[in-house]
Amino acid sequence: MVTGGARAVARCDMLGVSPYSDMEGGLYRAYLTPAYTAAQGRLAGWMEEAGMTVRRDAAANLIGRYEGTDATAPALLIGSHLDSVRDAGRYDGPLGIMLGVEAVAALHQADKHLPFPIEVIAFGDEEGSRFPAAMLTSRAVAGTLSPDALDLRDGDGVALKDAGVDISAYLSAVRAPGTTLAYLEAHIEQGPVLEAKGLAIGTVTGIAAQLRFQAVVTGQANHAGTTTMGLRRDAMTGAAEMMLAIERIARDDASDLVATVGRVDALPGAPNVIPGEVRFTIDVRSGNEDRRNRAAQAILVALEDIASTRHLSLSLQQIHDLPASPCNPALMDLMDAAIVDTGHSPFRLVSGAGHDAMVMAALCPTAMLFIRCKDGISHNPAEHVDPADVEIALQAMMGFIENLGETFVPA
Repeated sequence: MVTGGARAVARCDMLGVSPYSDMEGGLYRAYLTPAYTAAQGRLAGWMEEAGMTVRRDAAANLIGRYEGTDATAPALLIGSHLDSVRDAGRYDGPLGIMLGVEAVAALHQADKHLPFPIEVIAFGDEEGSRFPAAMLTSRAVAGTLSPDALDLRDGDGVALKDAGVDISAYLSAVRAPGTTLAYLEAHIEQGPVLEAKGLAIGTVTGIAAQLRFQAVVTGQANHAGTTTMGLRRDAMTGAAEMMLAIERIARDDASDLVATVGRVDALPGAPNVIPGEVRFTIDVRSGNEDRRNRAAQAILVALEDIASTRHLSLSLQQIHDLPASPCNPALMDLMDAAIVDTGHSPFRLVSGAGHDAMVMAALCPTAMLFIRCKDGISHNPAEHVDPADVEIALQAMMGFIENLGETFVPA
């Protein structure tokens, strides 16, 4: 007999190949692409089979609703994201959605309804792998997205307004006050802690604060063979020194602070031309917002000093500032109790990675459940989960939902 956890894993695997991927020989599912649309279509069918009515909101999120005994009660949202990074693993995002579907399917099969409705939501753009901003669709739902943030173009120059959504209606995806009871997200850990502890699942205490910048270093492009070393204004070597400074500042802090340069573009990009411009991203994270801010300031000062010494121009643009997002203490207690009921020991850990839950915290109380992943690998085709662990996670989610139902007090 196939368990719900195994079926959730199998469905993620199914969505890992064409036509649910925009990439030949790997997984890349970007927001509002043909693969995204195809994956939504398949997911809608699974939601309907689980007893849900399905709709697509103004931000192109897919939402399945399972009614409660009181249709007017605020809904429990269970969700994660359907999009992926380029050359991704199959479980980052979709697994949390599939587990939501499985939880509702179990309730539907038992003909059981909670005092509140359950809505399973598949967010569309958590990764920001197509447009230069992350978590667009959850920010629209939470009501924290400004109209100015919708003026976006992807790497091919396609504007968000021309990508298949009605920009004039986009912000109407916001959920009305009082309609959301809580938000629950299950996710692979994307780290090694649970595996090191020998644990299948853990309760998340919160999500680290993030700062992201776009840096542009400008020097002078020139011939690689005729420009002597002393006369060069090489944007690439300047950027390389900056990246080492970023690493040094983060290492020297000797804390949970991390700093990453994840994307680099050198122009004009010819082997016989000294780079005249280099663009790179800077991602700074910590569970402590003050520590993150101090490190970011130290990084920016160091980069300015390097640019000045090398006679380069430096432009820095803040892309986003995501504050630390603690999970709700009462919901953490409900999750711990649910984990105990599965026969496993409760364990709490912080998330260094960002998730839609950190955005949804502006709308309602949030809870997260982490699932062990092999070697802590994520954002990589080697990403792997054990179906047995996923089944434990599903049982904990079911227990959490039951616990929430027992403590729910109608308004």
